[in-house]
Amino acid sequence: MLTITLDNAGKQYNHTWIFSGLDAILESGTSTAILGSNGSGKSTLLQVISSAIMPSAGSVVYKLNGIEVRPEHAFRLMSIAAPYIELIEDFTLSEMVCFHRRLKPLMRNMTTPEFIKLCRLTDNADKAIKHFSSGMKQRVRLALAILSDTPVLLLDEPVSNLDRAGIEWFRELLERNQTNRLIVVSSNSIADEFDFCSSSIKMEDYKKLAGIDQIPVLL
Repeated sequence: MLTITLDNAGKQYNHTWIFSGLDAILESGTSTAILGSNGSGKSTLLQVISSAIMPSAGSVVYKLNGIEVRPEHAFRLMSIAAPYIELIEDFTLSEMVCFHRRLKPLMRNMTTPEFIKLCRLTDNADKAIKHFSSGMKQRVRLALAILSDTPVLLLDEPVSNLDRAGIEWFRELLERNQTNRLIVVSSNSIADEFDFCSSSIKMEDYKKLAGIDQIPVLL
């Protein structure tokens, strides 16, 4: 059982608060959507949850079976897919998967050929990733995250660059590999990305206090 607790969390860049005053408890077996328009701070919040960046205010606490996990170790519990995450372009797909498996094991001790087959990219196993289309790269990103054997799965705008067939593939892959996981999805309110989620965080709700310390004080 894994829980991630955000207590009055906020993130500030320079003098601008991206979000503030955010309280949430995320648990294994639940799926949460982070919703908001472009630039609302969805990706920033997802990175705070992932422990990639630290909050400027409040706290984020990770507990595995009731035992607190330090933020610098929390990344081992996470897998993340996002359009801005770079793949190693000079690797072939087979090399990319083998490299990833050294960092994080795959579900059910899956082999590299099995993984590539699930991506529906068997004919491209020996092709350099730099020659893949944007949709093919997104499928690889998603599969590397979804099929990693981690209790936390973070997805940032997962259907980016996917056509209808790709979206259906994504939903099927996720449905088969979501049991007992803590899932957080960032979305621009595209139903295919988050309509399976049982709860949501709306970024606009955490803008009310943002920037309150920026109001000039007249003496």
